[in-house]
Amino acid sequence: MIRPTAPRRKRDSTIALINVVFLMLIFFLIAGTVAPPLDPELNLVDTSGLEGREPPDALVLLADGTLRFRGATTDPEAYMASHEGGPVRIVPDRNVAAPRLIEITGDLRRQGAPSIVLVTERALE
Repeated sequence: MIRPTAPRRKRDSTIALINVVFLMLIFFLIAGTVAPPLDPELNLVDTSGLEGREPPDALVLLADGTLRFRGATTDPEAYMASHEGGPVRIVPDRNVAAPRLIEITGDLRRQGAPSIVLVTERALE
């Protein structure tokens, strides 16, 4: 009489899942220790009560596309003629048209701006 062979047991797929989770755990442990922690004696400045203002050396691009520097209307050519070098900071209004912002940054680059920094509000949500 021939005995029926026992069906082969399928390999459990949880081993592969455990391996993946373990590798992810190791990755996040290593990635979390790349940046050194802040000094425990350090007290950071509290800026929650400060009034928001543009930096004094920044260009302000209003929603209507007008460019201002220290309260006076200007254009990229006039600004770059008096600019002393270094990065150019632009504080754009949130409602300014994107093509106008690109036009202004292009004009500043053509006038010799080494780099352009857009100053924005950081959302803490």
